[in-house]
Amino acid sequence: MRGSDAARAVALLEAAKGALVFVAGLGALSFVHHDAQRFAEQLVGHLHLNPASAYPRIFLDFSARLTDARMAGLAGLAAIYAAVRLVEAYGLWRGRRWAEWFAAVSGGIYIPFETYELFHGVAWLSLAALLINVAVVGLMINVLLRSHSTESE
Repeated sequence: MRGSDAARAVALLEAAKGALVFVAGLGALSFVHHDAQRFAEQLVGHLHLNPASAYPRIFLDFSARLTDARMAGLAGLAAIYAAVRLVEAYGLWRGRRWAEWFAAVSGGIYIPFETYELFHGVAWLSLAALLINVAVVGLMINVLLRSHSTESE
């Protein structure tokens, strides 16, 4: 895979992450002035989950503590995260060196946390996130090394 192809592949991934988080932020914003706890209870019931078991209970307890201000704050944080990912995707798509560095560093930041999670039990989502981030960091290091070697020639 050529450097520009690798950077564009990562750009598409980052744009998808940004778009997904932006939509999630809009979803959080839609709960302002609505009963998030009631929705959570209906969702747990619809999925036929035991509300007394660990994860549904955490979800229900979290939804009980949500206020309009917290929902708006979550939506704001989602918008900021999405903007950063979309700017990164734009930079990668346009072949900007700062975006290549940013992608390598930001992907690398998650690796120790995802590895730690795997030591506490293998979860497919954690494993997938780790593999994707290792691939992103590897691709970006490759792109950076290739562009550095062509600059020094």
